[in-house]
Amino acid sequence: QVQLAESGGGLVQAGGSLRLSCAHSGRTFSISAMGWFRQAPGKEREFVAGIDWNGRSTSYAYFVKGRFTISRDNAKNMVYLQMNSLKPEDTAVYYCAAARIRQPPQSPGEYNYWGQGTQVTVSS
Repeated sequence: QVQLAESGGGLVQAGGSLRLSCAHSGRTFSISAMGWFRQAPGKEREFVAGIDWNGRSTSYAYFVKGRFTISRDNAKNMVYLQMNSLKPEDTAVYYCAAARIRQPPQSPGEYNYWGQGTQVTVSS
C-alpha cells in the first residue's frame, strides 16, 4: 500500500515562495509518475504539475508555468514543488498524487494514490 504525505504549506505574502514536499512510502516510487494538484474552496481539483518516472520530463498548467518547478529524488522517494512569485489566486489545498504509469497524466482520475493535502495561503 502506497502512502503519500505532503508538507511545506503555510501562509506567505504575495510574491513570496514556498517549497512543498511529498514523501512516497512504497517501493514503486521510482517507476511512478507523480503529480501535484490543487483545490480551492468551491472549485474542482486541478492539475498543477507532473513529472515522469525518472524526472526527465515535466509538465505544467499554464497558470503556473514559469513560476513553479516540480522535481523528484528517486533515492529519497521524494517529490517537490518549488513555488515562486506566489499570487493570492494560488491559495488552495495542494495534493500530491502517484500514478502507476511512467508519464504524468493531467486528469485526477488517472492517479492511483493521493496524499491528505497541505494548505497554501497567499495574502495580498
